[in-house]
Amino acid sequence: MPSKAELKQAFLHTVPVLTGYIVLGMGFGVLLRSHGLGVLWALAMSVFIYAGSMQYVAIDLLTGGAGLLTAALTTLMVNIRHVFYGISMVDRYKGVKGKPFLIFALTDETYSLVCGEHEEKDEKARQRYYFLVSALNYLYWITGSVIGSLLGAHLPFSTEGIDFSLTALFLTVFVEQWLSTKDHLPAILGVVLSVTCLLLFGSEHFLIFAMIFITLALALLHKKEGKRYE
Repeated sequence: MPSKAELKQAFLHTVPVLTGYIVLGMGFGVLLRSHGLGVLWALAMSVFIYAGSMQYVAIDLLTGGAGLLTAALTTLMVNIRHVFYGISMVDRYKGVKGKPFLIFALTDETYSLVCGEHEEKDEKARQRYYFLVSALNYLYWITGSVIGSLLGAHLPFSTEGIDFSLTALFLTVFVEQWLSTKDHLPAILGVVLSVTCLLLFGSEHFLIFAMIFITLALALLHKKEGKRYE
């Protein structure tokens, strides 16, 4: 069982995600309510889907009568980046208890926090940290979604601009990670390659290419760093 100190540490590390997920979740709940779908929909989608950007997209799919094939392809395109996240987490999650939940709960923000975990922790402590961060972020999102749906039923809200909140949260986590580490090369590579792919392939197709090039670049960088210390 995690100790109080471990829970406190995980909570403090997830505070930026807490503030973002509560607001984002509320935005999702309000937007869902504005389309005539109530709190049970908000709860079920957050518990079983738990994919912030995809949940926003799913509102239009549900209310627009999209077919299963359309929904499947859209989900694949929106969440294809998680394939690359998963590949990079194979070693970290090897032998970890509760691995299915950790895989399910691997959002952008959770990935950022887990990858930024201090290496001086022993293996068991790191595993507990992975679980606590994943579980806390999961609960934040569910809570925000339910609150938003309940508020949306009684208070008038303008839903204009709500979808930008996900971008704002990503930028917040990016800046926090930048300030917490001295090695900025991976972040610089990610930004440069993403912008380059955006210019080359356009906004509709750049994401997959950017993920591929970023993964290759980081793999080469990791290999180079490994040889340096051999």
